[in-house]
Amino acid sequence: MEKQFEILKASRLIILKVIESLSLDQLNKIPTGFRNNIAWNVAHLLVTHQLLFYKLSSLPIAVNDEMVKKYTKGTAPESDITKQELEHIKEQFLSLVDTSKKDYDNNLFKIYHPYPTSANVTLNTIDEAIQFNNFHEGLHLGYILALKKSV
Repeated sequence: MEKQFEILKASRLIILKVIESLSLDQLNKIPTGFRNNIAWNVAHLLVTHQLLFYKLSSLPIAVNDEMVKKYTKGTAPESDITKQELEHIKEQFLSLVDTSKKDYDNNLFKIYHPYPTSANVTLNTIDEAIQFNNFHEGLHLGYILALKKSV
């Protein structure tokens, strides 16, 4: 799984690089034909990672309930993300990958509740969740790149 964490970190570094030159207005803009914005996608990745790894392993998650409610699967932006919220998300974006790797290496993920994804793949283990999460992150990196061209 070492490589999977390396891939996750690399993906997140790319995303941070992509968004660094964008204004808060650009990050919050929902272009015609899209359902959400760049800020939502970044926050969604943070929340999904926590849910797939920790919640489904019956462990505490590192994001609050409000974030889960706003950025979980099936949601869309109801308001603009604030600069303060964005900075908090960016701070956690890489550090929670490191935390997850450490927790994985320390065998913290002892149980896993099966989860049927919207991609018609059921995740049965933490290893499957880690691999699926990287697939999910790649999809949203694609959305972020498409959104960036539209803002």
